[in-house]
Amino acid sequence: MKLGLGMGPWSGFEPLPIETIQRAEALGFECVSSAETYGADCMTPLAVIASHTKKIKLCTGIAQLDARTPANLAMCAQTIDAIAGDGRMILGIGVSGPQIVEGWYGRPWGKPNLRLRDTVAIVRKIFAREHVSHEGKEISLPYAGEGSSGLGKPLKNIMKGRDIPIMLGTDTPLNMRMTGEIADGWLGFHLVPSTVAQAKAVLAEGMAKRTDGMTMDKFRIHATVGIKVADDVKAALQEPKPHIALYAGGMGAKTKNFHNDAMVKRGYGEAAARIQELFLAGRKAEAAEAVPDEYVDEEWLIGPPARITERFAAWRDSGITTLSVRMNTPEVLELIAKAAA
Repeated sequence: MKLGLGMGPWSGFEPLPIETIQRAEALGFECVSSAETYGADCMTPLAVIASHTKKIKLCTGIAQLDARTPANLAMCAQTIDAIAGDGRMILGIGVSGPQIVEGWYGRPWGKPNLRLRDTVAIVRKIFAREHVSHEGKEISLPYAGEGSSGLGKPLKNIMKGRDIPIMLGTDTPLNMRMTGEIADGWLGFHLVPSTVAQAKAVLAEGMAKRTDGMTMDKFRIHATVGIKVADDVKAALQEPKPHIALYAGGMGAKTKNFHNDAMVKRGYGEAAARIQELFLAGRKAEAAEAVPDEYVDEEWLIGPPARITERFAAWRDSGITTLSVRMNTPEVLELIAKAAA
């Protein structure tokens, strides 16, 4: 298993943590990932990071599907790849949720499974420098729909083509099977060691449809873990709870919250319902208190260095190919690099 460094969406209130990323690169971390939401995009930080590093891979984790057309998504990825050199770019794509898709990007939620499938197909054709023609169920090129001039024609990428790996951040069985069928890897959603085998089984169902020689041992599976070094484990387990409550309770509509669904799938259905009820009622502190300690302990590495090292073994041996550490201190990076050695 390799290590990665995970950045959340950049707020712009602080400089990019270039020195921390450089330290991760020096320690042999495989990649750094950049996220986006309704603020900074995920591509621009990677371009800056590319100019300050030499070999660490650059991953969008995730580029939101409706933020860009497929062509623009491919253009952004291959531009950063060309700037960085040495095949460092990894394109991670995901759909976000209907509140962001419709509220921020002004796009219909529709059928994101079909948009994902069309997007991957078009992006691969662009990377391969084909004349791009695609008749999809959601996206077609050239465009010939309402308002069309009729003058569009299949165009060919003018940049040097390269097969940039494409990973999908998906959660539902339908989309996970599609990920196994069409992608080079999966960006695990609330993935923990105990759920890896089940996730791989669903991915394998889609992979069985492939004819390109992709196998599970070549397929990339990325997960993310939070780390907190602390002598008082009980107290440290409380720190992530407001963030977890925000996502499980309020990140999305009551009827469609993927983070809440993930908590249910992990066996915390009663807690998930209570957290959402409290959070949507404005009782955010109580919602945080309703997050079970065990839930936090499953997806975080918390405690003294010896406890973190001991519990890291479950992640290392789970079948995850790359484990991204949420942006942390140089001391934590040293600890995890030592544990992974």
